[in-house]
Amino acid sequence: MVAAHAPLLSKSKLLAARQCRRRLHLELHRPELAVIGKETQAALDTGNAVGRVAQSIYGTENSVLVAGNGGLERALRQTALLLRAATPAPVFEAAFEYGGVLVRVDVLLPTGAGWRLVEVKASTRLEPEHVADCAIQLWVVEGAGCPLAGVSVAHVDSQFVYPGDDAYGGLLREEDVEADARRLLPLVPEWASDARAAATGPEPRVAVGAQCFKPYACPFVGHCWPGDVEHPLLELPRAAKGRLGEFVARGYRDLREVPPGELTEAQRRVQRVTRSGVAESDPAIGRYLRSLEFPRYYLDFESVGPAIPVFPGTGPYQALPFQWSCHYESGPGRLEHAEFLDLTAAPPFRRLAESLVRALGRVGPIVVYSSYERTMLDRLARLFADLGPALAALAGRLVDLRPIIEQGYYHPSMRGSWSLKSVLPAVLPDMNYGKLDGIQEGMDASSGYLEAIAPGTTPERRQALDAQLRAYCRFDTEALYRLVQVFAAR
Repeated sequence: MVAAHAPLLSKSKLLAARQCRRRLHLELHRPELAVIGKETQAALDTGNAVGRVAQSIYGTENSVLVAGNGGLERALRQTALLLRAATPAPVFEAAFEYGGVLVRVDVLLPTGAGWRLVEVKASTRLEPEHVADCAIQLWVVEGAGCPLAGVSVAHVDSQFVYPGDDAYGGLLREEDVEADARRLLPLVPEWASDARAAATGPEPRVAVGAQCFKPYACPFVGHCWPGDVEHPLLELPRAAKGRLGEFVARGYRDLREVPPGELTEAQRRVQRVTRSGVAESDPAIGRYLRSLEFPRYYLDFESVGPAIPVFPGTGPYQALPFQWSCHYESGPGRLEHAEFLDLTAAPPFRRLAESLVRALGRVGPIVVYSSYERTMLDRLARLFADLGPALAALAGRLVDLRPIIEQGYYHPSMRGSWSLKSVLPAVLPDMNYGKLDGIQEGMDASSGYLEAIAPGTTPERRQALDAQLRAYCRFDTEALYRLVQVFAAR
C-alpha cells in the first residue's frame, strides 16, 4: 500500500532513478539546473515523430488516442472505458496507475486473448533499458487490472527502404520481450521504492561516473561534476567517464591536478599545454600544407538522415548530403567559390553528385575536416553506380586536415576538442560561428533543410533558410582555407 502523501511517479522517473537516484531528485526539486543539449532535444523530437508514425501504422478507423490535455483522472477514466468497449480497437497513450506509478502506453492492441502492449522506440535495435521500460509498464498495467497477452518493443528497422507516398508500414520491427520483461517483474517494486525515496528524501549522494552518460546523457552533469574550475576533468580527451569519476573521488577537480603518469600521451599533451597556457604547434603541419599542389579545393557537405525517411529509395537514419560548399584556390591568393543547394523538395542527391564532379575537376587536393566527406562520397557512389568512378576519384584526392592538426597542434582554449568549432577560434579568433544568423552548426543545418522542404513552410521562411544554409556551409569551407593559410605560414 502506497502512503497517501507519496508522490505519483511516472515511468520515466523510475527509469531516471535506475540510472541515478540523484538525477531523479534533481528533476523533481532542482529542474532549473538541467541543461538540455541540442542532441538530447533532437532525440526527444525524433522519438515523438516515430511515435506519431507508429500510430498511423497500428491505427484503424476505430483507434483512439487517449487525451493528454484533460488531466490524469480523465485519461484514466477514458482508458478504462476503452478497455471495456464492446468492439475493442487500438488505443494509443492509454493511461494506467498502480502502486504510485503512472504509465502511458504507446500502443495497446486488442487480440483474441486480450490486449497486447507495444512500446515504440526510435532506436534501430533492442536495448536492455527497453526491456526494463516494458517491465515497469507490465507491472503497472497488470496491477491495474488489465492482463496482457503480449509485450513487444517496436524499433526502427534499419533495413527499411521508403517507397514513397507516406507508406511507412515497414518502418518498425517488433521484438517480443514479454518473457524477459516478466523476469524483471519482481524488481519493479524495488525500483519504485528507491525512486520514491530519492523523490521525497534529501539529495542523494551519488559519485559521478559512467552512469552520468549511459544509457542517456544526464542533463545535470554540469551540476554534479566539478565545474567551478578553469579546466574541468571532462576536458581530458578520450577519457573513459568511469576513470574520470575515479579521479573526482580521489579529490581531483582540474585536469592540471591529475598525476601525468595516470594519463595517456594525448592527455598529457593537453595537460602540459593547459598548464603552460601556451599553444604547441608542430612545424611539420606547415611543411606538409605548403607542399600541397594547386589547384586546391576546400570542401564541406551538409547532410540529412532523419529517422523517418523523406525521399523514396532512402532508409532510416541514412545520412546523405543535400548541400555542398567549395572554396577553390587556383593559385596562391586566387580564391573562388562554388556551391550546391536545392530547396525544391525534389530528391537532390543525383544533381548534387553531378554538380560536385563538374566543380571539383580532375586534379588537385580536396581539403576536408574529418572523414565524413569520404563517407558521403562513398554513399553517393553506391547510389549512382554510373557516377561511381568519378566519385571514387574525388575520394582519392581528399586531404583530411583534422588528424594533421590533432597530431601537431593544441591550444588551451580548445578544451580537449579538435573539432573545427574548437580549433577555429583558437587559431582565428575573428572567425566565430556564433555570429552566423540562425544556423550555426550541422544539426541546425539538417533541421533547417527539413523545415525548408516541408510543404507548410512559407516562401519567406524558405528564402531565409536558404540564405542561412548557404552562409553556414560557406563559412565552413572558408574556415578550411584560412586554417591552411595560417598553418602554412608557420
